Amino acid sequence: MHLFDVGVPAAGGVVYFIPVNDKDCLSISEIFFSLQGESTLAGKPCLFIRMAGCDLRCAWCDTSYALESGTSMTLGRIMEEVRKYPVRLIELTGGEPLFQENSHRLMGLLLEEGRRVMLETGGHRSIAAVDRRVKIIYDIKCPGSGMSDRNMWVNILLLKPSDEIKFVIASEADYNWAVKRISEYSLGSRQEILFSPVAGILNPRDLAEWILRDNLPVRLQLQLHRLIWGEERGR
Repeated sequence: MHLFDVGVPAAGGVVYFIPVNDKDCLSISEIFFSLQGESTLAGKPCLFIRMAGCDLRCAWCDTSYALESGTSMTLGRIMEEVRKYPVRLIELTGGEPLFQENSHRLMGLLLEEGRRVMLETGGHRSIAAVDRRVKIIYDIKCPGSGMSDRNMWVNILLLKPSDEIKFVIASEADYNWAVKRISEYSLGSRQEILFSPVAGILNPRDLAEWILRDNLPVRLQLQLHRLIWGEERGR
């Protein structure tokens, strides 16, 4: 059973799949135990809940298998899976977790059990309803993604000091664009800023050289899990 059953055409002929409203279910791509790889918590054991479905189509997306339909699971069944792992740190990722309204209920259940919850979100959906105890990794889309016009800049006002802002950089043009946005929106004064090169497209050394050249107060972030396990799914 899949929750995604209504196709809605969008600009460019792309069909985005809208999740059916079900008060007890979420569409899940995979649940797996690995190392957190893309934040200041990189290297820590973490249980990942990868949500299915996304209304963005980033040019460099490395989880295209999670863009549309997934397996329908009740919240209770998801929590049963979570309890198989004693790890405290749990991350909701995607796809786009906020594409499904019930992701808020899941985060609440996880928090009630004493888990430390992270949310990685694409920055184009409101974070106003996200529980303030959740650590947000807020992914601002650069032009190289093809989705920069979808950024919801008002969300920045809702970020907490414990949240982090990530830019995925595909080129020097993306880098320059990100530098301008940091200045324009006074980013970095409260949250940690992460710059991550697109794997296989931008050499991390080039990004490192630009950051050093400009003495930019950001953290270079490589995908730790990719360095260890490559393209292996569920890692």
